[in-house]
Amino acid sequence: MSQPTWGLVATIKADTSDILNFAAHHLDLGAHRLHIYLDQDNPQAFAALKAHPKCRVTVCDAGYWKRRGKSRPDAHQPRQSMNATHCLNKRPQVDWLAHIDVDEFLWPATPLQAQLAALPDSTRSARIRPVEAMAADPADPPAPGHTWFKGCSPFQGERRDQTAQIYPTYGTHLNGGFLSHVAGKVFVRTDLPDSSLRIHNAFFGKEKDPAPATLDDTVLCHLHAPDWPRWRAAYRFRLQQGSYRDGLKPPPASGAESLTMNALFTLLEAEQGEAALEAFFAEVCTATPDLRKRLAAHGHLHDIALDLDRKRARHFPDHI
Repeated sequence: MSQPTWGLVATIKADTSDILNFAAHHLDLGAHRLHIYLDQDNPQAFAALKAHPKCRVTVCDAGYWKRRGKSRPDAHQPRQSMNATHCLNKRPQVDWLAHIDVDEFLWPATPLQAQLAALPDSTRSARIRPVEAMAADPADPPAPGHTWFKGCSPFQGERRDQTAQIYPTYGTHLNGGFLSHVAGKVFVRTDLPDSSLRIHNAFFGKEKDPAPATLDDTVLCHLHAPDWPRWRAAYRFRLQQGSYRDGLKPPPASGAESLTMNALFTLLEAEQGEAALEAFFAEVCTATPDLRKRLAAHGHLHDIALDLDRKRARHFPDHI
């Protein structure tokens, strides 16, 4: 029996090099199709993707939304979900499709096709758990080309307890020590009726898949806070409209003293301004020897070499 094919859909607003790094990495893993929806026109990235036989690229300009017969949502999250479902329902040319972001990279320990092939026929969707990049400690950096990533327990109670131990100052307010999601992303079978893809889940009709499988041999490498300059550059947008926006919940099963990310960062800024944010980043997001030791004690330290420049040069040699 032939192995199942897999592909990705992503709605992206990013620099050309970041877009092509994302595409090249997943082509290198064996993606059969990459469906890239450019949230902002990028002629250079469009040309490079259009020329690749395994990439399909769509510019989400005013004409696109008019052809869809829909108004362009103001927030990027519903645009992502709408584009992912649009792709899923319009012949994605693969057996399994996942929606991930431009700063997320699948990292399978065994071939992804084989992992998907091993799933029971009754499995409708399969989750990939995330690991989050940490900034290098200048005094003790990783090997050249490598990045330290942190993981967390998939079990809520264990995750809460471990987070308090690993991050003693801020752990009460953090979900697994992550600044971004701990839910990960999902692959969904593409031959199922009435299906849709949201950011973190597959839906069938109006019901979320209650029992997705987990691809235990794959992690989702999330470059959410890979260094201080990039995190600081994205911080204000995330605080106002993104993953730290007001209205999101604090960590599950946390105490009454727990703050949401929005409340925590707002409080830190009000008390000590930029210096407080830097102190937070140094303790939570920088791979110091002490933090690495605490993560390793719980099995949550990962050393990964994505090697994105080499992959981009291989798949898009005219755009090095």
